[in-house]
Amino acid sequence: MKRTKIAVSGIALLSVAALTLAGCSSNDAGTDTPSSGSSADGGASTGDMIIKTNGSEPQNTLIPANTNEVGGGKILDSLFAGLEYYDADGKPVLDMAQEIKQDDAQNLTVTLKKGQKFSDGTEVKADNFIKAWNDGAKFSNGYTSSYFFEDIEGYDGTADSELTGLVKVDDYTFTIKLNKPASDFALRLGYSAFYPLPDVAFEDMAKFAEAPIGNGPYKLAGDDAWQHDVSISLVKNDTYEGGRAAKNDGLDIVFYQTADAAYSDLLGGNVDVIDQIPGSSFATFESELGDRAVNQPAAVFQSFTIPSRLEHFSGEEGKLRRAAISMAIDRAEITKTIFNGTRTPADDFTSPVIADRPTDLAGADVLEFNATKAKELWAQADAISPWSGTFQIGYNGDSSHGEWVDAVSNQLKNNLGIEASGNAVPTFADFRKQVTDRSIQTAFRTGWQADYPGVYNFLGPLYSSSAADGKGSNDGDYKSPEFDAALTAAISETDAAKTKDGFKKAEEILLADLPAIPLWYSNVTGGYADGVENVQFGWNSVPLFYEITK
Repeated sequence: MKRTKIAVSGIALLSVAALTLAGCSSNDAGTDTPSSGSSADGGASTGDMIIKTNGSEPQNTLIPANTNEVGGGKILDSLFAGLEYYDADGKPVLDMAQEIKQDDAQNLTVTLKKGQKFSDGTEVKADNFIKAWNDGAKFSNGYTSSYFFEDIEGYDGTADSELTGLVKVDDYTFTIKLNKPASDFALRLGYSAFYPLPDVAFEDMAKFAEAPIGNGPYKLAGDDAWQHDVSISLVKNDTYEGGRAAKNDGLDIVFYQTADAAYSDLLGGNVDVIDQIPGSSFATFESELGDRAVNQPAAVFQSFTIPSRLEHFSGEEGKLRRAAISMAIDRAEITKTIFNGTRTPADDFTSPVIADRPTDLAGADVLEFNATKAKELWAQADAISPWSGTFQIGYNGDSSHGEWVDAVSNQLKNNLGIEASGNAVPTFADFRKQVTDRSIQTAFRTGWQADYPGVYNFLGPLYSSSAADGKGSNDGDYKSPEFDAALTAAISETDAAKTKDGFKKAEEILLADLPAIPLWYSNVTGGYADGVENVQFGWNSVPLFYEITK
């Protein structure tokens, strides 16, 4: 979802004025586009301008607070609208909210626009947010994104409890009291975990999750719209009046088994836009698609995680082996030969797309290729406990990840003198299930597509103790009181410079511990078909589907 260069807002405290101004603009992206419901030339829509795109079967059913992967997120972001959304550059734009006022680092007041509706015709009110967030935070639900509510007063990650920090003032106003300062909390509110739910959802959440009723630019095309493991069909939601009103008639999201199949369909004119080019076509897709090719920076970070529960990877031995493995990888060579310049070697745990990320980190040399040092560190680990077995990296076989996994494995063989290989799990759903239920017995590929444009989003959800043990996206169950303290201190600051210094300290702890091995930052690589217009990819790599016409 980007242009060639993207500058996004950092994690500085958001003022009411900034948010209100953003919400007043009807076209924050700065493009000249036809009004909602019209065709590209300004004529009336015929009802058949359906945009076909690629996607993947959601890991879980479609509950906003229980989705933390790209396949489900792409669908939810089309079906629902939150208090705000992020434009192409990552700027927050008011959506359901008339105003988000952050009084200080611990207290906010939200005022909703009146007359906003769900696709079933019921009005979006304060209770729809309060009830949805309480359900999302409920311990017994076990939702994957429940930790997004941990900063709200009353949150208890070990038992069911009420978010006492959410107080209804009237039907269109509620306040949020945080249990600790969080200077970027207003910025987070565009993420899907904070979407509202209609009253009908609470009658039977399991049933609702299979056929959700949202308040966003699209709605399900019908009772059989979601064909599991095949596709999902959405149509324009005429009740939505926000800034993302669809300029097309709907989306058909096809759950391709491979990126090669999606790209083949693009070349054949059988799909309109895709956001993933297969590795086998990195060298040729820009010449094949011409000005319809997309290769832009994105807020996407790639890594692989080595859980400390694996033999040889706990304590001091594990720390040495992680550093050795990291320094045995020639990231520059892989990004050049495997990815043809569509990736950039990582020098931290965030993304260059985030403007206020910390730089000049102490310990970042552990991400630089140094085969000699890697061997020395491996030998020091062997002195603690001799290495045995094969080092493997798990990944989903229905993807192109096997190419880089093989390349990394070969470098580990050559530079450390050990047996190393990939471990392909047939499908993404199976792979994620093994990761989330902790049954995977190898290292495994990990990555992060940002939820909102802030440094904290790359650190808290992935490495904080509160996001471990299946309560969030800390898949390696990394726990460090020192890191947690540094992270809390950073997010408690309302001074941008002090916040940045705090994040720097937190990242330096991660570089010493390496709970994940940073690899590279991803560009979004994609393309669109002849006759497709107004295609724009946003800061987090997803196309702005509502803008696309043909």
